[in-house]
Amino acid sequence: AALPLDVRKRLNKSARIIHMKKGNQMFGPMNIPDSLFFLYDGRIRISQTSDAGREIVLYRVDAGESCVLTTACMMAEEAYNAEGVAETDVTVVVLPKPAFDRLSAEEDTFRSFVFAAYSRRLIDMLRVVDDVAFNHIDVRLAERLLMLGDGLKEVRATHQDLASELGTAREVISRV
Repeated sequence: AALPLDVRKRLNKSARIIHMKKGNQMFGPMNIPDSLFFLYDGRIRISQTSDAGREIVLYRVDAGESCVLTTACMMAEEAYNAEGVAETDVTVVVLPKPAFDRLSAEEDTFRSFVFAAYSRRLIDMLRVVDDVAFNHIDVRLAERLLMLGDGLKEVRATHQDLASELGTAREVISRV
């Protein structure tokens, strides 16, 4: 909405809209993206799984945002090293790479939008690394439970869900 009308018109000419159901994989490891997507409605969880099978949630993409991992992989022409799964039904505006490249090269407002989103998410990712590396698990777990509770009397999450969110093992969550 913040983009000038002429830029939005160019986006509309090149973009297409897709709908995906909750639980569908949006992208996965080893796929090289050929399009950038902007989430119009819903929520996508971006996570990475180690060779040993442990998962950590890196971030979430909410309506009005784009996936910076997709941006990075598309610009570098490299495969994803993470997975994106729809946490809700989603509506996505998909912009093919050639249109993305043209708009990035020709439209300052579009390029600024993309890189502002990229820098915000990079800062978020550094917070995840900081939390995992330097904060005690009991404090991180308490903060996560309070956030999930959000005034509710009961939190519905498995120990494995919490472990994935916090980048630790299920056994650690059970023990804490």
